[in-house]
Amino acid sequence: MDVGTISMVLVLGLIILLAIGMPLGFASAILAVVVLVMKFEPALLTDPFSWGDGLLTGRPGTGPLYLLTQKIFDLMTEYVLISVPLFIFMASLLERSGIAKEMYNSLSYWLSRVRGGIAIITSLMAVIMAAMSGIIGGEVVLLGLIALPQMLRLGYDQNLAIGTICASGSLGTMIPPSLVLIIYGLITETSIKALFTGAFIPGFMLACLIITYIVVRTQLNPSLAPLPEPEEDDPTGIQKLGLFGAFLSVLLAGVSTLLLLRALFFTVTGQNTAMGENVDPIAWGMTYHIPYIIGYLVAGLVLAAFVFGPARVKEGWKHGKGLVPPFSVIGVVLGSIYGGISGITEAAGMGAVAVFLIAVARGEATVALIWDSLMRTLRSTGTIIWVTVGAAALAGAYTLAGGPVYIADLIVGAEMPTMLVLLTMMVILLFMGAFMDWVGIVLLIIPVFLPIVQRLPIEEIGFIGQLEPSQVAIWFGVLFCMNMQVSFLSPPFGPAAFYLKSVAPPHISLTDIFRGFLPFIGVQIVAISVLLIWPSIVTLLL
Repeated sequence: MDVGTISMVLVLGLIILLAIGMPLGFASAILAVVVLVMKFEPALLTDPFSWGDGLLTGRPGTGPLYLLTQKIFDLMTEYVLISVPLFIFMASLLERSGIAKEMYNSLSYWLSRVRGGIAIITSLMAVIMAAMSGIIGGEVVLLGLIALPQMLRLGYDQNLAIGTICASGSLGTMIPPSLVLIIYGLITETSIKALFTGAFIPGFMLACLIITYIVVRTQLNPSLAPLPEPEEDDPTGIQKLGLFGAFLSVLLAGVSTLLLLRALFFTVTGQNTAMGENVDPIAWGMTYHIPYIIGYLVAGLVLAAFVFGPARVKEGWKHGKGLVPPFSVIGVVLGSIYGGISGITEAAGMGAVAVFLIAVARGEATVALIWDSLMRTLRSTGTIIWVTVGAAALAGAYTLAGGPVYIADLIVGAEMPTMLVLLTMMVILLFMGAFMDWVGIVLLIIPVFLPIVQRLPIEEIGFIGQLEPSQVAIWFGVLFCMNMQVSFLSPPFGPAAFYLKSVAPPHISLTDIFRGFLPFIGVQIVAISVLLIWPSIVTLLL
């Protein structure tokens, strides 16, 4: 049977199966079997009793079936895949412990007197949580529990509050360590570290766009975000700035102390001296770094003791200490990856251990907390794995049938301008994102789209800057993740809406939630446009 007919049956079958409520993993697996039969043994469709006479059933376990099972086995035994449950476990511990609540209180203290400050705090908290674990659903639920009641109590516009929580809560898609980037890297055999590095600036650009929108909107219409009534003991702006400076001086001294001990350890053990010519120096761990680190340590101590004074330091630490555990986890996870200390999987394990130890130190590591976090990790990981197996089977079957080559030839042969091809892909991804989970999209769509993008004239990609051929897969991965940002808010099945609805007050309906999304979807589309116009923004840190 020809590939065009198989493609039509595949699309219609997927739409019908998803419409009747069949889980994506099972729907994909069923269609994988259908595709294999249509391509390699179509006689089974007209004469099922011919079983055993064709390429599939004559010698089971060989030919296309062997290639397909080998592809699935190779994917499921990828070492990096272990990081998925570890990041989910880390996010579950964060959600159920008091770490996030204390972080919110610290941010609230410093920014509560700023117009739209609570919404800005919510976005900043989402960025920090995204850099800790990269899990989306937990962030939206947690922000809905912590920030939504506070914003509604202070009289914030409901649409602004809802949109801020859901748009910011989905930043885990873009900001490393993102599970979307990890799965994309596995499927396309792209360096996950390079994807993390490439997504860094676009992810924070999107966060800045969201915060900028909040600031501009609330300045133009102050009634959307009333300022809370000042309390008698509230410090003034200058006083609060002094307290924050005192807190930063303590942080500077503390971080410098840790770096000094680390550099001394490497020096005593000789690890920073017996290095080959082609080995990169240890980041802030070489002997020549020690004088600089001591200088920072002395500066922090002098600022704390003589400039700000013990009283300010004590008060600043009291209100800022809630930021220390989150940034410590970020330092452990991202610091170990970019510092060359460990890979993605080891960093995820170190982060999970770090969050667990923080919960122990806070006296929150109860059996109930650990058990609840483990059960949520098991359920979430099981869902991802089943979808991965089904979608990988379907993607593999369609590849064996020649589907990606057929689609690529169809699009490239149409002789459309490069930007029109990319815009068509963006529309398809946005449409699929409104109806399908991101795991299925990355497994089903990316193996078809990425070869097409790599065949496009590279000089016609974007209008500002120039990509190298080796960077196309990284850029398209970041662009894909930015599309998935929109998919989390896209009606009718935007998952962020259902996450928030599960913890929102009863008077807030799904219609209200989707209405609050609209301006933020516009902000996300602006970010997609930046990546299309200026693709080399992804390569600035590579």
